[in-house]
Amino acid sequence: MKSFDNVNFSKISFILMDLDGVLTDGSVIYSSSGEMLKAFNAHDGFGINRGRQLGLKFAIISGMSAAANEMRTKRLKIEELYQDCADKCVAANEIKKKYNLTDKNLCFMGDDVFDIPLLQQVAFSACPPEAVEEVRNEVHYVTKVSAGRGCAREMIDFILRKQGKI
Repeated sequence: MKSFDNVNFSKISFILMDLDGVLTDGSVIYSSSGEMLKAFNAHDGFGINRGRQLGLKFAIISGMSAAANEMRTKRLKIEELYQDCADKCVAANEIKKKYNLTDKNLCFMGDDVFDIPLLQQVAFSACPPEAVEEVRNEVHYVTKVSAGRGCAREMIDFILRKQGKI
């Protein structure tokens, strides 16, 4: 884990998150009709809603696509959704351009090796405790709460506390 002593939390305004393995526990469940089902945690939803009320914006950047991803994004009024994203840095760079941001304004939470380039790019990086070891070694913060059980809320609250907003 990297030190976050030099992170300027006051500049962080946009939270980027992977979906599977962050907002879910990473399980993929199929119904008998072949529909992909996912379980989300209300604590994460509350954290995202409160974060928005306190000035943060959010994006989901996922390597997979599913109707459940779109439903959750719409329900939580998340500003941006990128699905089937092979290079998450490309999505982050589009967000930076669209919202006139720099890497110093971004936080990203991911859980697997393909998330590492973006975890290295942003000002503050986090992961759930189930993330692969390479990711846990790369981030500024490993949550105590598990993936799909409120880890995003913990990270959002951590940032909001550092910003003096809660």
